[in-house]
Amino acid sequence: MRRRTLALSLAATAALTASAGVLTALPASAAAGCSVNYAVSSQWSGGFGANVTITNLGDPLTSWSLVWTYTGGQTVTQAWNTTLTQSGTQVTARNAGYNGSIATNGTASFGFNGSLTGSANPVPASFTLNGTVCTGGVTTPPSSPAPSNPNPGAGVPSDAVWVDSGQWASWTSNGYILYNNIWGSGAGSQTIWARTGTNWGVVANHPRTSGVKSYPNTGRTLNRTLSSLSSLTSSFNVTVPGTGDYTTAYDIWANNHAYEVMIWANQAGAVGPIAEQYDANGAVPNVRNLTVGGHTWNVYRGSNGANAVFSFVRTNTNAGTIDVLALLNWLRTNSWWGDVTVGEAQFGFEISGTAGQSNFTVNSFALNYS
Repeated sequence: MRRRTLALSLAATAALTASAGVLTALPASAAAGCSVNYAVSSQWSGGFGANVTITNLGDPLTSWSLVWTYTGGQTVTQAWNTTLTQSGTQVTARNAGYNGSIATNGTASFGFNGSLTGSANPVPASFTLNGTVCTGGVTTPPSSPAPSNPNPGAGVPSDAVWVDSGQWASWTSNGYILYNNIWGSGAGSQTIWARTGTNWGVVANHPRTSGVKSYPNTGRTLNRTLSSLSSLTSSFNVTVPGTGDYTTAYDIWANNHAYEVMIWANQAGAVGPIAEQYDANGAVPNVRNLTVGGHTWNVYRGSNGANAVFSFVRTNTNAGTIDVLALLNWLRTNSWWGDVTVGEAQFGFEISGTAGQSNFTVNSFALNYS
C-alpha cells in the first residue's frame, strides 16, 4: 500500500486518491521479533469484525507494517487505528501517524471490519512485522549487508545489495526505508534496487496514459511538531531519463495525512501540480517566483479529495540542497496551515509514464533534522 498523489496530467482537473507512506527506523542489524493476537470480535451474515494486537519482542520500533494473507475470501472494508489495504488475498496494516512507536515488549492494537463470501472465516496462518515473521521469538540478523545481486537485470547495477520488483516492496538501510510503491491503475513493470538507503534507483516501464503509476521513494519519519524543529535540510543528486512523464519530488505529510507538501525538483512530460485553478496551460500558481529555502518556486494549493496539497515547483535541476523547514514555516506564516505535526518525509520519483524501459537513479541523498 502507501500511495502518493503528486503530479497530474496537464489536461487533468480531477483529483487523485492519496494515502501515505510509512517508514521504519529498525536498522538492518537490530534484534527483531514479534507475536500477534488476531481475534474475531463478531461475525454476521456476510461480514465480521476483528481486533489485532502486535507485541514487539525485538528492539524498539518507530513505525510498523504488519502483513498477512487470507485463505477464506475475506475482504477488509473498514479499519481504525491503522492504514489498512488489501491486494488480492494479502492484507497490509501500517501504523497511523500517532501509534508508530512500539517499545521492546510493548504493544500496538487496531481493528477492522470485513466481508465474507460464505460462512468460513479462517484465521490467518502467519503474520510478518516489518519483514520479520512473528513466531513469538527473537532473531538478530547479521550486521553485514544483504547478499550481492547475482543476476542483475538490465539497468540494475551488479553491486546492488537489494533488488525487488514487488508492488509494495520495502527495505531499510542506514536509517532510511526504500519503498517500490507501485500504486496507480494501469501500471507496468518496475524494479527497485539499492546499494544503500540513499543510493538507489528504479528500472521502470509504464504506459504513457493519464494518472500516476508509482512513487518509488526513500525517506524518514519525523513525528515532530513544526515549532519543535530547529532545522530540516535535505540534499539530492539524481539522474533521470530524457523523455517520459515524471517528477523528481519530495512528499511530506503532516497531521496524520491531512496535509501533503510536494517539493518538485524537476519534471518532464505531461505532468503538473494539483491546483485550485487551471487554464489552457495547466495549473495556475497561487504564488509566483517565491524565493525561500535557497530556491525560487511557483507555489500551488489544492486538494486531491482526501487531503490538502501544497506544491513548491522550481525550474528543473538534478542536484541541490533545500532548507525544507523554511518552506514549511512559510506555509505557517502565511496561514496555509498551523503548528502541524510533520510525519513522513520522503523523496523519489513520481512516474506517470515512461518512453519504454527507463532508469531513474538517486546518486546521493540526505535528510537531516533537529
